[in-house]
Amino acid sequence: MDLFDAIRRRKTTNGPFLPDPVSEEHQRLLMELAGRAPSQLNSQPWRFVLIENRDTIEKVADISGSSMTEAMSNGTFFERYKPYFRFSKEEMAQRRDGMLFDKLPAPLRPFTSQAFTPGGQKLMNSLRVPQTLGKENRKLVAGSPLLLGVMLDRSEYRPGELSSFYSIFSMGAAMENIWLATGALGMGIQFVSFPMEVPGRWAEIETLLQVPDELELMAVYRLGYLPEEQRRPAIDWSSHERKLPSQYVFSENCRTPRTGWDEASTSSP
Repeated sequence: MDLFDAIRRRKTTNGPFLPDPVSEEHQRLLMELAGRAPSQLNSQPWRFVLIENRDTIEKVADISGSSMTEAMSNGTFFERYKPYFRFSKEEMAQRRDGMLFDKLPAPLRPFTSQAFTPGGQKLMNSLRVPQTLGKENRKLVAGSPLLLGVMLDRSEYRPGELSSFYSIFSMGAAMENIWLATGALGMGIQFVSFPMEVPGRWAEIETLLQVPDELELMAVYRLGYLPEEQRRPAIDWSSHERKLPSQYVFSENCRTPRTGWDEASTSSP
């Protein structure tokens, strides 16, 4: 796959993977490409743990699914991220960021405008939407043939110091290498984020993966090969829109938007 093509087609996989194990060759390749990322003074602060054991994956799935149900039930997730949720194509076309909820169960569709009100939260809880989402999340994680834990060396990752920024920057570059490579390998990838949303649950993941004191567990991802036809979950979203260059690029100073590039951007494949 052409590099520019790979960047334009990069996306998160919200649906299931094939049950096939990720080959040793592909695992090795992903780790090699991650290690090619830039880092301050060639410090290479990243560490990775590859998880294929079914029992471990099932336990991570349990933690992830129950965390999602809890965060959705008590309203903390919606309150935290409501600036990024879109419920109409018109709003998405105008803002060109966030997540468009374009797939919802029929009983919920008339109430999307109330999603972030106390009444809307009660309605979603009465319809057991958090439980539906949690079960779906658990199923997706449990059905993943490979999990990837991403860690940083604490000797480099020191919050409050400049080295911490350098380490996170390097980790981001390493993960982007992996993300782009999955597309070329017919694979998908998704961040397993919900254990981070509920106090105490991330520590359970750290204990499960036996993360030593000298390392900080930063993220967990699920990976696998993609089926030809991807099934979308009962509640799903899309995020295909991207801001136009004039919305995030400036010329000479930060008060002058860069103009003349928007049309070329929207016509790109």
